[in-house]
Amino acid sequence: MTEAKKDAVDAIIDQWHAVRPDLETAPMAVFGRIYRIARAVGDATERAYARYGISRGEFDVVATLRRSGAPYTLSPRQLSATLMLTTGGMTGRLDKLEKAGLLSRKPDPHDRRGLQVTITDRGLALIDEAVAAGLEVQRAALTGLGTEEVAALTGLLRKLLAGV
Repeated sequence: MTEAKKDAVDAIIDQWHAVRPDLETAPMAVFGRIYRIARAVGDATERAYARYGISRGEFDVVATLRRSGAPYTLSPRQLSATLMLTTGGMTGRLDKLEKAGLLSRKPDPHDRRGLQVTITDRGLALIDEAVAAGLEVQRAALTGLGTEEVAALTGLLRKLLAGV
C-alpha cells in the first residue's frame, strides 16, 4: 500500500500542533477526512442524480420504494421512518415526485385514513438508471484502493458506526 501524500487535513492538524501541542488530534484526522469525502462524493452523486431531474432527497424516496421489492408500495409513514424525515418533509417530496410521474398515491384498502405510495413504471426505469449512475460516482471515488483495502475500510467504518 502506497502512502498518500499530505492533504488539507494534515495541514490543519499541523497548525493545531503548532498552537496546541497538547491536543490529541487523531479524531480530527479521521473525521476531517470522513466529512470531506462525504461532501465531495455527496456533491458528485447529487450532480449524477440531477441528470435524471431528481435531488438526493427525491432519489432516496424513489429508491426506498424500489428496494422494498414488488409491488414497490409503502405508506408515507413507512417512508418517513425509513428516511428519518418528518411527515411534512415527506409530503413535499411526495407531491413533487407524484407531479413528475415517478410515483402515485392511492387510498390504502386496509386503512380508510391511510395512503399507499407506489413507484410508477416511469419511476422504476428512472431509479434503475439513477442508482447505477450514483454507484459509478462512488466506484470512481474508490479507484485508489484495492479490493482488500475497500473490504477493510468497510469493516472499519461499520465498526465505527456501531460505536456512535
